[in-house]
Amino acid sequence: MLRREFLAVRNRLTADDVREAGDALADRALELAELAHARTVAAYVSVGTEPGTLTLLDALRAREVRVLLPVLLPDNDLDWGAYDGEGSLARVQHGGKMALFEPSGERLGPDAVTAADVVLLPGLAVDGRGMRLGRGGGSYDRVLARLERADAHPALVVLLYDSEVVDRVPAEAHDRPVRATVTPSGVRRFTEN
Repeated sequence: MLRREFLAVRNRLTADDVREAGDALADRALELAELAHARTVAAYVSVGTEPGTLTLLDALRAREVRVLLPVLLPDNDLDWGAYDGEGSLARVQHGGKMALFEPSGERLGPDAVTAADVVLLPGLAVDGRGMRLGRGGGSYDRVLARLERADAHPALVVLLYDSEVVDRVPAEAHDRPVRATVTPSGVRRFTEN
């Protein structure tokens, strides 16, 4: 129910809204100390009305940051590949799910994410505790569990619209808080996780 409400608000956004938000989001994200010192960042390519990420991905590449992007596997787990510019992306239709833009080059394996200094997470909302509401597919729950098993502690940052920072989202025992959220208007920090 809550996911549908956030998606309904996003679905009313125009292409101009999404592009402007993406540019502002990139400006705010690039101010993060965690990204200023990152050598490897795991990120994602936004789709539809998600806050745009391509401006940010290209800015990170320009800083010579290694950017890893997810490749959705049939079991909803994520493999990873390197981002080498927008031309390196392939549009992949995943059955009845949405089409995603994924890196077309070499697959690095699901554990590649454990080398990231920062993991930029998609989401639908985040609350005052830093708990993230995802789309419900479980892909990023698996990523976070993999990081925990590997004793890897990258900065976890969720990229959202301003209206998606809310008082409370449902959380389960396995959920982990993010360190910060970046929205077009700024950065909000939650924990040192």
